[in-house]
Amino acid sequence: MSEYEKAMAPEDLTRLFVERSNAGDAAGVAALYEENAVMAYPPGQFTVGRAAIRALWEQVLAHRPQFAPEPPLPTLAADGIALTATPPKDGSGARAQVVRQQPDGSWLRLLDQPEFQRPQG
Repeated sequence: MSEYEKAMAPEDLTRLFVERSNAGDAAGVAALYEENAVMAYPPGQFTVGRAAIRALWEQVLAHRPQFAPEPPLPTLAADGIALTATPPKDGSGARAQVVRQQPDGSWLRLLDQPEFQRPQG
């Protein structure tokens, strides 16, 4: 993991995600997550752990999707924990992540909710 640029601010994680995803680098995307992180994806399911997140992104990135940077909403942070969010350009609701500062000062994702859908009804 040390060969990758580290997120030194919570907001760096989104930029690094877009760069690594667009490069087709599933290992680089997984390196943005803590070892036991939880991702609420695919829709209606949870992907648990960095290894499972990497396997998921290997499948997703095999289709060569391209991600565009999304302007972040204000970050909420306290005591080494932060909540980051972006309003997706596709209007699908919101994306949110709980991130935690690491002993070296960098930040990694702990919880990732890449899609919030509006409730039906």
